[in-house]
Amino acid sequence: MCEVLILGGVSPRPTRGYDNAFMPTVAHKGIVLRPYQATDAEAFAVAVRESVDTVGLWMPWCHAAYSQQEALLWFDTCAQGLADGSSFEFGVFAEENGSFLGGAGLNHFNVDHNFCNLGYWVRQSRHRQGIAFRAAEALSTFAFANLGLTRLEIVVAQGNEPSCAVARKLGAEFECVARNRLVVFGTPMAASVHSLVPAVV
Repeated sequence: MCEVLILGGVSPRPTRGYDNAFMPTVAHKGIVLRPYQATDAEAFAVAVRESVDTVGLWMPWCHAAYSQQEALLWFDTCAQGLADGSSFEFGVFAEENGSFLGGAGLNHFNVDHNFCNLGYWVRQSRHRQGIAFRAAEALSTFAFANLGLTRLEIVVAQGNEPSCAVARKLGAEFECVARNRLVVFGTPMAASVHSLVPAVV
């Protein structure tokens, strides 16, 4: 398991979730993962708009007119997920200067079988710097060590090779291509399913 600094202790995933004020900051290899704040909205919106040609190929929410108001609505959704324990969404920031780099999250929890989805995205101007890998490494360690999960899935639309490359580098095992696993821009798409278990991270 990699070394990840958790600033602000957290117990295993509770039934009622966390408040933003009590969620930990996760510091790892020059990046910091933390819950979004209202003051992040402008930087978030700028990052989304610059990433339409890359992130926008796979994420319908990433469009050229993305606004600060949309960012704030997303932050509210993230805060609600933390409050009810249904998701753990983090902004990814540079440890050195606090600049916004992208996002990473744990969502789609399967409570009966103790696993969830791990997702990540990085703004276009900061691609090819290992940011997605470091964010996924930190968040997977957090998921296993602090939330007590026993499996993570990384589900990637066919054709999204950069995200598949992150999963491979992370040590995730490719399990299958699942037909119609994702719906992207209203169209069902096959997706590569990768898995992580605690012994791998």
